[in-house]
Amino acid sequence: MNVTDKKNAKILVFSTEKISDPAIDMAGLLKLHYPAKVYAIAIPCSSAVKSQWIMHAYEKGFDGVFIAADGSDCPYDETCTEKTGRIVSKTQELMKQKNMDPARLRMAAICSVCSEAFVKQIKSFNEYLIKSA
Repeated sequence: MNVTDKKNAKILVFSTEKISDPAIDMAGLLKLHYPAKVYAIAIPCSSAVKSQWIMHAYEKGFDGVFIAADGSDCPYDETCTEKTGRIVSKTQELMKQKNMDPARLRMAAICSVCSEAFVKQIKSFNEYLIKSA
């Protein structure tokens, strides 16, 4: 890991279009501050994330990947959180095989009105990434 900015780790967020993405947008509207190097990619369902995408993010210089999961609110699949959890576990095993800290990948359920929870999660993740760099 190569955190060049000692205040802001580069974090990729996979957010869901109908559930967590509105919360992230609302965080901006409410002027809730979180680290500047957070990049979000909206996907339909968090269980659609692929291990290859996560590993590719690390190859491209991201310090951490955060999956803003649907939780029990997923409109597509009620087992979404379980499926996403299995993807995270599989990816963390790949990370261990490559001598990467598996804690550089986090997942949390973020509902459509959970802007403050999202900001808290990202700030905590950013602090961890900077301390472990």
